[in-house]
Amino acid sequence: MVDKARFLIHYHEIALKGKNRRHFEQLLAQRLRDALGGDATVRLLYGRILAEVPAREAASAQERLARVFGVAYFARVETVDIDFRKIADSALRQLAQHSGSFRVSAKRANKRLPFTSPEAEREIGAHIVAARGWPVRLKGADAEVFVEFYENVAWVYTSRNRVAGPGGLPVGASGKVVVLISGGIDSPVAAWRMAKRGARPVYVHFHSYPHTSLDSLRKTVAELEILAGWHGPAKLYVVPLAAAQEAVFNNSPERYRTLLYRRFMYRIAERVAERENAAALVTGDALGQVASQTLENMDAVAKAVKMLVLRPLVGMDKNEVISQAQMIGTYQTSILPQQDCCSFLEPKRPATKSTPEQLERAESRLDVAALVDDAFSKAEIRRISVRP
Repeated sequence: MVDKARFLIHYHEIALKGKNRRHFEQLLAQRLRDALGGDATVRLLYGRILAEVPAREAASAQERLARVFGVAYFARVETVDIDFRKIADSALRQLAQHSGSFRVSAKRANKRLPFTSPEAEREIGAHIVAARGWPVRLKGADAEVFVEFYENVAWVYTSRNRVAGPGGLPVGASGKVVVLISGGIDSPVAAWRMAKRGARPVYVHFHSYPHTSLDSLRKTVAELEILAGWHGPAKLYVVPLAAAQEAVFNNSPERYRTLLYRRFMYRIAERVAERENAAALVTGDALGQVASQTLENMDAVAKAVKMLVLRPLVGMDKNEVISQAQMIGTYQTSILPQQDCCSFLEPKRPATKSTPEQLERAESRLDVAALVDDAFSKAEIRRISVRP
């Protein structure tokens, strides 16, 4: 018989979903199965989820659980008979190196048990005090013993092995979005924040090869292999933008070039969204960060499409974005050197305030539809998963 490691998984936001709660619970359970692999079993219980994996996989399972959106916290637990002395012995094993104060916190899913939660806490605590002499402290204890009674067993764990999850909603709960990803710092963070809100991301990367190198594409793939560890495998559309940029360069006012490049990106991304049945576009824009990200320019660029454009970083400063990129794991890849496609034929004095009408006039000599069709038809689709 294979030894099993058991993890008790708690969620928070899903519990507030009312009549839709079961749907969200089932979706979270499926995301846990996806993360843990075929050797795992995942059971939905009332208000919590129990996952079992072969004991030899416990360490890697814990790493994967910590990246499943929708998980508030989890812990590896011991399953014990409902006997206060046995429960105390389990706690003592888990706190073998402990010295200091402690407290016991108990919950009863089975309300038919012949004791209350406070009575269980007192009895279990008394056994621990008798065995070790540790002082009880109800606030600010050095360690906490958690006991959750379910049906005819108790699950025991301590604050030492309780691990915070990322929270949020399970991926897929909020539909699908198309993320414009550049290979820089911002767009991977924007994608992560949308995935945390339950959106399934599909990615679009634009390049200007052969006028620029493909370093940005290589970086983007590496970033997505990291993000796949959070939200699962993803689809990446790789789109050549050079022809559209050349047309803008030859036929439109210099000061609007970057904004017109971005309007083409939005239109092509909208085509991807239509193919993928996605509901919105996502960018890494932050208000005032660069010339194209003023209120006026963001509005004028977005008017190129009918689709909703989401900007999850819009109110963040660069240090906040960098801190989140470091936590996610994409930062070191994002800061590697690259030639961004928008730097190709970039204006010396870009417009900081534009209107949709000005940009439409600047595009008047372009066959916009043909350029979008051409770029979209040449898109290469890649499947990205976690790097082995």
